[in-house]
Amino acid sequence: MKNITIAIALSLFPVLTSCSLAEKATSYKATGSQQEIDQSHAAFTAVLKKHLKNDMVDYAGLKKDPAELNVYLDTLDDVPEPTFRKWNKDQQMAFLINLYNAATLKLIVDHYPLKSIKDIGNVAKGPWKQEVVRLFGKHETLDHIEHGLLRENYNDPRIHFAVNCASIGCPALRPEAFQAAKLDSQLDEQARKFLQDSSKNRLDAENKVLHLSPIFDWFKGDFTAKSGTVEKFVAPYLKPADRKVIERGGLSIKNTDYSWNLNKQ
Repeated sequence: MKNITIAIALSLFPVLTSCSLAEKATSYKATGSQQEIDQSHAAFTAVLKKHLKNDMVDYAGLKKDPAELNVYLDTLDDVPEPTFRKWNKDQQMAFLINLYNAATLKLIVDHYPLKSIKDIGNVAKGPWKQEVVRLFGKHETLDHIEHGLLRENYNDPRIHFAVNCASIGCPALRPEAFQAAKLDSQLDEQARKFLQDSSKNRLDAENKVLHLSPIFDWFKGDFTAKSGTVEKFVAPYLKPADRKVIERGGLSIKNTDYSWNLNKQ
């Protein structure tokens, strides 16, 4: 009788072990899922703090130590589309902006060294049309994230000051991840910083000329749809004296130069 009992117990051991392992795997997966949708995006902030200084990226250092960036991109890719769709607008926007910026960093690192992001690919299929972004288990382009999702669905021109194209002429890469809890203030800060950068945007009050980045020409429709005119959109982000001049009207707009040189340290 004792031998029979032992035999039955031994026969059940593989099943019990299998169940135990399955429970652990489920537990690990659940914990991972919580990390994958961390709305603070702390993992990306850690990458930025390590490799970004004075608005310039240490691409050489990031190329030598890409593990944290790759893990962060993996966690974003693991987020299912149904989960994403349950989030509020700010959570979705922060997720997509961070994804765009992190994927751009990886794109540069994968081709580094280079002088400009425009050196990647060719005329027919440049860097923004390469399927280098992993989202919802698919491979997408940077263009799809920016134009097909962010611009198409959220109607917020400040997006243009948040997504970073790895170029000096672009609005600076923010030294922290975007977060839903403070997204509005972060986007405002990005707009203000960019518009008060005299190398990219400035007012010549004497000659009544408003010099603006070509971004305001390339995406003019986004800004006018929001504020009526480009001038009305930019005014709140400028210094009070410049704002008054713009509000009086009668200005012409000219584009400043746009540098596609890499924003590298």
